[in-house]
Amino acid sequence: MDTYDTTDSNEHPWLGRLIVVGLFLLAQGIAVMLVAFVALLVSLEPGWSATTEQASLLQPGEAKSGSLLLKEDGAYTEAVRLGIDVDITVSGPTLRARVTQIFRNPTKDWVEATYVYPLPAGGAVDSLKMVVGNRVIVGDIKERQQARVIYEEARRAGQKAALTEQERPNIFTNSVANIGPGETVLVQIEYQEPVHQSGSEYSLRLPLVVGPRYNPAPIVQSVDFRNDGSGWGATNTDPVPDRDRISSPVLDPARNAPLNPTSITVRLNAGFALGEVKSPHHNVKAESPDTTTRIITLADGAVPADRDFELTWKPVAAKAPSVGLFRERVGDADYLLAFVTPPAAEQVTQKPRPREVIFVIDNSGSMGGTSIVQAKASLTYALSRLQPTDRFNVIRFDDTMDVLFPASMAADAERVGEATSFVGALQARGGTEMVPAMRAALTDKLGDAGMVRQVVFLTDGAIGNEQQLFEAITAMRGRSRVFMVGIGSAPNTYLMTRAAELGRGAFTHIGSVEQVEERMRGLFAKLENPAVTGLSAKFSEAKADVTPTIIPDVYRDEPLVLAAKLDTLAGSVEIKGRVGDRPWSVTLPLQNAAEGRGLSKLWAKRKIDDAEVARTLREMTPEDSDKAILALALDHQIVTRLTSLVAVDKTPSRPESEPLKLSELPINLPAGWDFAKVFGERQQVPAQLRERHADARNQPTTRRPIPAAPDAIRLPKTATSAELKMTAGLILVVLALILFVFNRRQSLLTDAA
Repeated sequence: MDTYDTTDSNEHPWLGRLIVVGLFLLAQGIAVMLVAFVALLVSLEPGWSATTEQASLLQPGEAKSGSLLLKEDGAYTEAVRLGIDVDITVSGPTLRARVTQIFRNPTKDWVEATYVYPLPAGGAVDSLKMVVGNRVIVGDIKERQQARVIYEEARRAGQKAALTEQERPNIFTNSVANIGPGETVLVQIEYQEPVHQSGSEYSLRLPLVVGPRYNPAPIVQSVDFRNDGSGWGATNTDPVPDRDRISSPVLDPARNAPLNPTSITVRLNAGFALGEVKSPHHNVKAESPDTTTRIITLADGAVPADRDFELTWKPVAAKAPSVGLFRERVGDADYLLAFVTPPAAEQVTQKPRPREVIFVIDNSGSMGGTSIVQAKASLTYALSRLQPTDRFNVIRFDDTMDVLFPASMAADAERVGEATSFVGALQARGGTEMVPAMRAALTDKLGDAGMVRQVVFLTDGAIGNEQQLFEAITAMRGRSRVFMVGIGSAPNTYLMTRAAELGRGAFTHIGSVEQVEERMRGLFAKLENPAVTGLSAKFSEAKADVTPTIIPDVYRDEPLVLAAKLDTLAGSVEIKGRVGDRPWSVTLPLQNAAEGRGLSKLWAKRKIDDAEVARTLREMTPEDSDKAILALALDHQIVTRLTSLVAVDKTPSRPESEPLKLSELPINLPAGWDFAKVFGERQQVPAQLRERHADARNQPTTRRPIPAAPDAIRLPKTATSAELKMTAGLILVVLALILFVFNRRQSLLTDAA
């Protein structure tokens, strides 16, 4: 049997040292890589996956939405979420919705659940109830900071408590403290909302999922000189300071079954004989107790919360009622809600004005899947509707931007064909730098007062820096009018409606390819016909606080919706304006108003929205705006960004010796979205590392450089280079082995001789 001979190493001690050094460098390099990898995992913000293996990466302090996660020994494990039940009652022009979210804690621990969920941006949230076992806890409206203090004190004291906070007008966070082992918890939110009308069609929209938001990196710097006499100081302003509270981990539908089973019931009392009732995105069934009433439920039972629920209904008559007047008395005041649809201008009497139309299409990663198909089909249809007298341009954006022509061009066959080919070649990729694209679209190079200037903006609105977009529109809108086209199964309707309001335009939603032609035809009816302008409302006897204060223009088939607080329900209101070049007016006797529900809440919510808009337009200081919002919210018991709902069970239920564990929740990917397009081709990469923080400089005629690939992971820098150590170590070890074999052979040859 051969034995190992150590003579070589004794005769050549440098060889042994070479091996030792090589192995040491190799081991050190591997150790550095492992430390860097662990540091990467620890430093990652959650926002990507909800599988059990990945749950340990989630960090507390972020509100999540989806299935309940329980933290134990530093890791988060998934618990059971039983589902969501939505019950909506439509009473003529308004609706009342009750959203019940049901959880069960199957563990042996006491837990705190925190979750994010969407609600309509126009809804006034005014009620919170929490049911745990046989306890019913009813919430109260408090100032936001005060509500948070009350909740935290109850949480520490072992009392059951619930807290509802607004992150955006359409995103809310719920926190529920001290859920006991084996307990089932019901959290019930209620809100009031007006019914939407467009022509002869009425509708409601119920958002069911918060789509992932693109949150740009801080790029705005404000200087703050210190008082130390140094003359230096600077701070960065984050365009999305609450990014942690609106970012949720998202399930990859290719690897995970859908969650959040949701049941929906709509009790529809339209106030007129009903014709067609349908839901474009869900299968529904309807019972008909009488001609004016329907009870609508989901035909397939509970469905995953992965797309907005929309319900539309029409009257039996060919035309919908053109006037509606409703009243409600609360305290010593009367509240009025008026719907008036002005007549459409006759084409024969109105010479069409030439238009400059700037089309903007979002081709970012969140538009992947069916959304980009819908957007491209919509824009292709829009291009085909241009007239030879029109001028146009096309802008596409993700985290870069292209402007098709240096300036808007005549809509001749050649240019329209070039634009159509440009749109057809677009692919969804990258981040969503929306503000530079909006600025480019609003840049008015022609300045031709004889042309109507319109911006048609197609996007899902999946950004967190909405306020930056609003400020860009306010600063640059000039003579332009902004028309927002919401794309996909879960668009950011708050962004769409507010941007259209600030841009003096309108909002249209396209939720499927089948809706493209119908919805775009309706949009072009607005674009091609004059708006009703110069609108005003005058009350003959009553002293009225009307919202909106400055009545906006309305477009074809859109009703003018006014809400007012009156000191007396007497006399009439006259509404005047111009339809094209013709004067128009209508007078409504207030005594003819029908009884309505929740009108005081809707008036207060619209007054709050007015204060937010006035703040953006610099018509109110931030301090005055906040003061007005807070007073309205407390008087009318509504959740706003300054007020929250908090409910506390005064009886402690968690023993002092029992720790409280944090529970957070992921969401479904909105239906039709492409997971890889949103989060990068490598699905293991966290969303926060995939965001492309490109420079947002407005360079409309130059394509900005494309950032590095979204799936590239950069490990944290350390004091030494791990890659260099590993490479050097491997080279030294290989060299030592070669020398060892050579010396061994020489030794054997010498012995043989």
